[in-house]
Amino acid sequence: MDWNHYRFRSLWPLPAPAPDVYRALERIEDYARWWPQVREVTRLDDTSGVLTVRSLLPYDLMTTLRDGHRDPAAGVLDVVMAGDLEGWARWTVTARGSGSLARYDQQVVVRKPLLRRLAVPGRPLFRANHRLMMRAGRRGLAAHLAERGRAV
Repeated sequence: MDWNHYRFRSLWPLPAPAPDVYRALERIEDYARWWPQVREVTRLDDTSGVLTVRSLLPYDLMTTLRDGHRDPAAGVLDVVMAGDLEGWARWTVTARGSGSLARYDQQVVVRKPLLRRLAVPGRPLFRANHRLMMRAGRRGLAAHLAERGRAV
């Protein structure tokens, strides 16, 4: 087993229509406005940017994201990741009742040297850290969508 390899899946039920959720998720430059652990997003060009995140544990992760596949009709957005995390991440947004479900899948290898050295003892903490970050992201996106809905 490669202790630096991670697979994550998060499911975010949201009270907004799928097209609204998709539009919010494709605007990565706005993530820091609604996702507390996204500290900074710096656009490099139309298809890439640098994302800095920090959750409960005291370390920042900097990752360059490059657009992968985008399919608004299917609700799919994916990116290729390089830097402290290498791999890919994908959002799949589908209608669910009067709202939607945003599914997040990610496969990465940790490249940050400190985290690699702590791979075995730190793995449960790193996974818990990710869960906390994703929970806060879902709450933040739901509030952001509700606010945007009131502003229309």
